Amino acid sequence: MENIAEGSVREIEVDQGFLLIRCANQEKEVRKFVRDIEKTYIQMHFALHEMGKLVFSGGHYVMPVPQGESALLYNPNQDLPIHLELPAGAKFIILLVSIERFHSFFSEEAGLIHFLDADHQDKKYYFKKEMMPKELIVLHEIFNFHLRPSLESLFTKGKVFELLSLYFNKSEETDACPFLKDENNVKKILLAKTIIIERVANPPSLAELASEIGLSLKKLKDGFKQIYGDTVFNFLFEYKMDLARNLIESKKYNVSEISEMIGYTASSHFIAAFKQKFGTTPKQYMMSI
Repeated sequence: MENIAEGSVREIEVDQGFLLIRCANQEKEVRKFVRDIEKTYIQMHFALHEMGKLVFSGGHYVMPVPQGESALLYNPNQDLPIHLELPAGAKFIILLVSIERFHSFFSEEAGLIHFLDADHQDKKYYFKKEMMPKELIVLHEIFNFHLRPSLESLFTKGKVFELLSLYFNKSEETDACPFLKDENNVKKILLAKTIIIERVANPPSLAELASEIGLSLKKLKDGFKQIYGDTVFNFLFEYKMDLARNLIESKKYNVSEISEMIGYTASSHFIAAFKQKFGTTPKQYMMSI
């Protein structure tokens, strides 16, 4: 069994004492990721695809982390090196947070997080749980980063804090819509968003979109609103306007070209929509930059 190739591991320093690691096994054989970790760090492992195995004590103890689940590990009494075995196609995200940094995040929430209690802070704590739909969405966004490289650190930092907020939100499990507890339903809603973005110039109707992803129209509407907090129509509008603004800032296209690129048949309609969103016309915005 060989180590994961360097190109399949990406480490990003989120903050001081706070590290994110993306691991992907792109080979056909089982590979391992090994890293020394001091006992002052909390580890959080998230399995996005396939089941990984955390190996301890030279193989005497193995903790499986199936797809869609997470594992939190903390042992203040001894170093806990990572030995993660990943099958072909596996994708994992690992968060490493120093206990000092962690306390600074959750000092007011210590009563809700057991291993921060005075009675437990010197004891080891291992915890596994099924990830909720909103957590999975954030994790997939972190893993599939598509913005310009210079924004990766800022984007990752924001998403990691969002992930931690969701992970430790006690009401998340009780308030989640039962429809979204089905991983296949979540994947279909994620696919719907992808289709909307990829076909922004000529998006399908709601009925066509529902049929393409294999959901009823009602489930598409309800599921999309539950995950993204907005209707499909409003999400598409906001995406078009943000895309238009970025295209204007690139200074490569005129108003008519941008209007056509984002799916407006008449420039006047695009101009009115842009002014509704940003309070200025595309041409005025273009001149301002």
